[in-house]
Amino acid sequence: MSDTIAKAGTIILLLLLWQLAWMWGLPSYILSPLEIAKEFFAALGSSELYGHIGASLLRSLPGFLLGSASGIVLGLAAGVSRRFDETFSPVIFLTYPVPKIVMLPLFMLWFGIGDVSKILIIALACVYPTFINAYYGARVTPTILVWSGLNMGAGRWRIFRAIVVPNAAPLIFAGLRVSLALSFIVMFATEMINSRSGLGYLIQLAESSLRFDLMYVSLVTIAILGYAGDRLLRSARHRLLRWQEAAE
Repeated sequence: MSDTIAKAGTIILLLLLWQLAWMWGLPSYILSPLEIAKEFFAALGSSELYGHIGASLLRSLPGFLLGSASGIVLGLAAGVSRRFDETFSPVIFLTYPVPKIVMLPLFMLWFGIGDVSKILIIALACVYPTFINAYYGARVTPTILVWSGLNMGAGRWRIFRAIVVPNAAPLIFAGLRVSLALSFIVMFATEMINSRSGLGYLIQLAESSLRFDLMYVSLVTIAILGYAGDRLLRSARHRLLRWQEAAE
């Protein structure tokens, strides 16, 4: 309870300082928190914002699900199999530092300029954090647990399902949270390139027309969507990994 009050107090203090700084005089492109809140709630009363939210989610969520699922499967496989490790790990760790958005022009050539290329580039960005976390989650499985399972007659598949996956689950959820944030970041970047809908497109439109109110509304909306998604993942982790929290 005290942590919640401290966090809320910090946010309120920062917003208050921002409002006071605006009252003392800030450039016209920096709106006050009260103005941003007013414009945001006004935008909620129109259908236009919801259409752009839907367009963005139809790009980010499929990309997040596709990329995260692929990363988890490949990461777990590489974590328990030397053959998969030697096949996939060098490629992942070699290309990990490369910004994935630079691949968008190639994806547009291969898959067209529509949403498919945007979804696939988002998926590509989401593969890496989930692969790495699943990989190390599987690798740090205590050997004594594996030996105990083998001594009790468990097969390889049962050991993988009952020992390796639960042991890797906390790191997998950490990777999912990073991937979710990346899906919104890459979505924002892709929508600023050859799009006619989405929150990223709204920000580009606001920039070209000097609609600073629209820009802040789009930024606040992206932040709320990202925070809501992260809270859902944290809630799912809490429900699925109660055993770990009880052990801690």
